Amino acid sequence: MALVLHAGSGNKNAFKALIAAEYSSIKVELVKDFQMGVSNKTPEFLKMNPIGKVPVLETPDGPVFESNAIARYEVDASIGKWLYPRMGFYPYAAVSEETAIAALKRALGSLNTHLALNTFLVGHSVTLADIVLTCNLYLGFIRILTKSFTSEFPHVERYFWTMVNQPNFKKVIGDVKQAEAVPPVPKKAAPAKEQKPKEAKKEAPKETLKPKADEKPAEEEPKPKPKNPLDLLPPSKMILDDWKRLYSNTKTNFREVAIKGFWDMYDPEGYSLWFCDYKYNDENTVSFVTMNKVGGFLQRMDLCRKYAFGKMLVVGSEPPFKVKGLWLFRGSEIPKFVMDEVYDMELYEWTKVDLSDEAQKERVNAMIEDQEPFEGEALLDAKCFK
Repeated sequence: MALVLHAGSGNKNAFKALIAAEYSSIKVELVKDFQMGVSNKTPEFLKMNPIGKVPVLETPDGPVFESNAIARYEVDASIGKWLYPRMGFYPYAAVSEETAIAALKRALGSLNTHLALNTFLVGHSVTLADIVLTCNLYLGFIRILTKSFTSEFPHVERYFWTMVNQPNFKKVIGDVKQAEAVPPVPKKAAPAKEQKPKEAKKEAPKETLKPKADEKPAEEEPKPKPKNPLDLLPPSKMILDDWKRLYSNTKTNFREVAIKGFWDMYDPEGYSLWFCDYKYNDENTVSFVTMNKVGGFLQRMDLCRKYAFGKMLVVGSEPPFKVKGLWLFRGSEIPKFVMDEVYDMELYEWTKVDLSDEAQKERVNAMIEDQEPFEGEALLDAKCFK
């Protein structure tokens, strides 16, 4: 019996599952006439995946959600942060684009160094890691990564073209043609601004008639913007921005200044501390992929920047690398909107810090400080969310 994959025919995350199936000799059929925003909102689809995310693999044992569950690696967000604003999906900002390009160049530079001595990411043949990475690069190569850009990374170029010309890759994604130009920045539509005065002029005569004057306030009264539940909590003595400023500005005597300052500011009634441990550390076999995984998680946590502070550590001198974190959240529990919106949350084991345990408090100190060695192991990387 063939498995059924629910996704659009050009979905790069679906490619991961389809290519992996080719290598595994498993028959997977792509559902016909799938329309994003329509097919994934039907009652039948929501029975398989209540949050409506794509892709979903339908199996005799039940559905498997998302490409990162089907192929557990993270999509590098740097290409998307450069490409999507130019496609009009998000507002364009030159500073954000520069940051995304710089992050992408760092990632490709690290990858280029690794591939200078290796044909594949791991071992001497195609693995799931190669499938995932190639699918991540695919959208960039066909939409925005021109030859003039990728020529700076010759080993990445060689790797990508080697992979996409493998028979099992070609069977799924077909022929690949590299982008010839970077998409232009979308122009802001001038008519939108011009329409407002026109509408105002049309409404002006109606206002002079004054029979509907009493109706106007009721019709135009704006609805109040719903508040985040965290804004409705009782005021806290801890000012999160003050702590973030202290953390950023402390360059020496970190324990005596920043750590002491943290505990002086900390309000256990208004905030809570949480440890997180990645559930699938055995998959963290490539250092730059692991670090990108953490970076992608932090980017998706941006929706709670006003209410949180976090430290994420990548630990170990050799694979598999361990990913551990410390998070400070407004309120006594992890905010519900974070659990609902950031899918990475379910990839971690979350444990509330017991402040009565001095060993746990010292672990908090060590994580804030980026202490090395950490719990007896080398610290490969440390990232801060603030």
